[in-house]
This record gives sequence, structure tokens and C-alpha cells, in this order.
Amino acid sequence: MKVQVWLELLPCAYDATTPPGRRHRLPGWQPASTAIRIEEHTMTTLKERLHADVVSHMKDGNRIALNATRNVLSEIDTREKAGKTPIHLDDAHITAMLQQEASQYHEVARLYEEAGESERAATEIADAEVLEAYLPEPLTLEEVESIVDEVIASRKADGVELTLLHMGYVMKPVNEKVAGRFDGKAVSEIVRKRLS
Repeated sequence: MKVQVWLELLPCAYDATTPPGRRHRLPGWQPASTAIRIEEHTMTTLKERLHADVVSHMKDGNRIALNATRNVLSEIDTREKAGKTPIHLDDAHITAMLQQEASQYHEVARLYEEAGESERAATEIADAEVLEAYLPEPLTLEEVESIVDEVIASRKADGVELTLLHMGYVMKPVNEKVAGRFDGKAVSEIVRKRLS
């Protein structure tokens, strides 16, 4: 999605010190036939996409999607401002957070189903589906195993004899490739089996 900001040249007979009630356009003013492009910015970050979607959901009146995206943005702001120094969450961190939030919604929905609260469970599942729309296409088990095998082979090619003690050494590049597209615990278990 692209955002373009345009500014028309409007000749006015006032400056910043003129009181608002006394401001007027010059006599003979005509709307500018051309506009100057000030900025063209392509939205690339997930956070920007979430902000844009909040506005879209407000206009559409989609309360479920609006609440889910607002909750996520609130959580992002909380995490960025927590601690002594503010941080900036990149797309990888936000994707991991979205995956975690979506799985929590599914877990709560399961608990509601067990308690016989099907309406509440449906609401939780709808919230999870909104968040899952922001996640990249999930990987299959075979694709993840292939990624793990490639990383292990490349590490062994570097001359390192891998054991369980090298779990972090293997997990870092695997997580970079898998990030948010497969359950982290399952990936960890696959790597553990391959290294034992």
C-alpha cells in the first residue's frame, strides 16, 4: 500500500502571527492547477500496516478486527516503552508476537468451548483469525525439517561436530528462516532430535 502526501500551493494573505478569524485568501485566488508531491512512502513495516488497518476497520465498522488490531498495537507500544530505554520492534519481533497472541486466543477459545461458552469461543477464534491474516504463509513440517537439515549440513561443512550443546548455534539461523511461520517449540524439538 502506498501513501502519497500532496500539498497545493495556496496563496494566502496571512502568516503564522495572523489571528485565525482574520485569515483570508488573496483577491483573485484560484485553486492551484498543479500540486507538488512532498513525500511518497511505501508502507513496508508490519506496524505501519496495523496502524493503517485500524483506520480502515474504523471506517468499515468492523469491530472485531478493530479491537484485535488495537490490542496488538497497544501490546507493541507497551513492549517498546518497557524497560529503561525504549526499543523499536522490527517485523520479525512483531510477527513472533502476533503468532503468540493468536495461539493465546486459540487456547482461550478452547477453554471457553470446554466450559460450554460457544459464543465467547467464536469471538476468540475471530480475533485469532484477524491476527493470523498478518502472519506469513505457514510452513509445513517437511519444509521446516528441510530447513533444519540444511542449516545442520552447512554448520557441519564449517568443520563443527554438532551435539546438543550446539543447539543455540543451530537454532539462530533456523529461526531467521522460519520466524513466525511455524511453532517455535516444535522447531526446537526437531533440532533437538537431529542433534541427539
